[in-house]
Amino acid sequence: MSITDQKVKTNSELPERSDKPAKQRPEWLEELVEYPARLQKFFQDVRAEMKLVVWPSRSEVMNTTLVVIMTTILFAVFLWLVDKGSERAVSLVLKTFTH
Repeated sequence: MSITDQKVKTNSELPERSDKPAKQRPEWLEELVEYPARLQKFFQDVRAEMKLVVWPSRSEVMNTTLVVIMTTILFAVFLWLVDKGSERAVSLVLKTFTH
């Protein structure tokens, strides 16, 4: 075999040589080290999203609050009437069967 026939190994084919064994961090330590960068990215994302929020005007808030209050009152009155009606119906049934 001649020298030209032999395959010459390039640097990418050679195994990496290291004098010291590679120290691998535990997974929990990797996550702890990455935490500040992840936290910063989270706050950047929150800030970007908050800029996209369309906040309601004062009049819109007042109107929707009024609708919620009126609906609550309406349901409260309705449920009170149903409660009183069912109370009377039960008392009539009990009076009928107890006498």
